[in-house]
Amino acid sequence: MGVRSLADGHLRWTVLTTKPADPANPTEDELNAGIYMSQNVLASDFLWGFAESDRVQEKPLSETSNAQAIGASNPQGRATIFRYFDPETGNGDPVDDLPFQTHKVKGTTLWGYARETAKLSSEPWEEGDEIYLGAEYVTDEPAPPSSRTGFIKYTVPFELQYTYTHITVAPSGSSA
Repeated sequence: MGVRSLADGHLRWTVLTTKPADPANPTEDELNAGIYMSQNVLASDFLWGFAESDRVQEKPLSETSNAQAIGASNPQGRATIFRYFDPETGNGDPVDDLPFQTHKVKGTTLWGYARETAKLSSEPWEEGDEIYLGAEYVTDEPAPPSSRTGFIKYTVPFELQYTYTHITVAPSGSSA
């Protein structure tokens, strides 16, 4: 019998700045070379999934009640990204602030992949891992939070363009 897993600490979100050879079948090497975002993103408002699909009225003439068909999917995304600063200069750290630096310019096209399984977020990608959602997306303007409390962070809305649901990590050296 399978086991359930608590969600805390299990979502691995990786962002690629270069389009994978086959975005619907990213390889282990491509994903592990990407930017590991999970330690830089606020869990409470991370959004990487879908809102309800559009509904299409498909009522036959003979029906007295409405009948709807499921239409187009509505992908949505957003991340509040923590900033990391160089202790000497006080400016963005060239390594640790990379997740924010990658998302700070409106209109940037990126590719993101998320795994949420019994594996911890910190475990690297492996061939066969489940990806619940992969997507090409475009960043919107980063916005500061309404309250200037806690750590410095910015919320970046995303427009997901092409989505790949419930796919698996391809073996290294293969582009399906």
